[in-house]
Amino acid sequence: MRALICHAFGPIADLTLETVPLPEPGPGQVRIAVEAASLNFPDALIVQGLYQVRPPLPFSPGAELAGTITAVGEGVSAWQPGQRVMSFCGHGGFAEQAIVPAAQLLPLPEGMDMDTGAALLLTYGTALHALQDVGRLQRGETLLVLGAAGGVGLAAIEIARDLGARVIAAASSAERLALCRQHGAHELIDYHREDLRRQVDALTGGQGVQMVLDPVGGALAEAALRATAWRGRYLVVGFAAGEIPKVALNLLLLKERQMLGVFWGDAVRRDPARHAHNMRQLAEAFAQGRIRPCVSERLPLEGARDAIARMAARQVLGKVVVRPQQ
Repeated sequence: MRALICHAFGPIADLTLETVPLPEPGPGQVRIAVEAASLNFPDALIVQGLYQVRPPLPFSPGAELAGTITAVGEGVSAWQPGQRVMSFCGHGGFAEQAIVPAAQLLPLPEGMDMDTGAALLLTYGTALHALQDVGRLQRGETLLVLGAAGGVGLAAIEIARDLGARVIAAASSAERLALCRQHGAHELIDYHREDLRRQVDALTGGQGVQMVLDPVGGALAEAALRATAWRGRYLVVGFAAGEIPKVALNLLLLKERQMLGVFWGDAVRRDPARHAHNMRQLAEAFAQGRIRPCVSERLPLEGARDAIARMAARQVLGKVVVRPQQ
């Protein structure tokens, strides 16, 4: 079978498309014919050795996938060959066949296509966990989303709106902001052309926002924190800008602000029951048309390495889906 292989942590250009032996599932594992695997920012970090998780080498990147089970390992009774499934597996998706622990499988919901299944779990799971479980977003509150045209950002716009919040989307170009508007943002800020804090003040009558969701980090973090209201909550999701900002703690004291970390992957491991609840909530929202993952590109396996490089350079809008079977 074909697979994109990382032999050593380092430059994305070193990834190679190879023909490798068909893997066999071990105890508690299943093998999946990967029909769609989505690209996420952590994929670019993992292959460079810049992520908090390092898979054993060699491995295939691709943290989430959807496909059909082709074989099950010893001790697996809940799943059978032929079942359509999706999984947040951490790595392995950019291959024609992937080995996944059975405990990390979910059935593909009725009426959901493979591309959507591959694009749903990480970004929408992260956004829902951040806003609902960690931040406790309330109906009528105002949320500021940084990097709003990325995968987590667009998911946060749709989920926050579904939860009854007002959403201010902040992004770096008119094209990106147009995409945010299509996904339901109420207000837009172009932070390459406008002063973020001043625009938030103008849009909130000087009151500030109740919550910030930040998957970017970098230079805008302090301005976004200053733009929060009394007892505002700042959700730290990631650092796509490449810089981990340093925060003056007096800014928390002055308005009794809170900064809250969001680590969805570990939350899934620690509280699988809550994760299952959230996945059911997302499946219902999709079935009712209240959320709709934005698949912006569909690529064959040959295009995966270039897509990872573009993701690292923050040149991707929405979600890229790789189709290994093409």
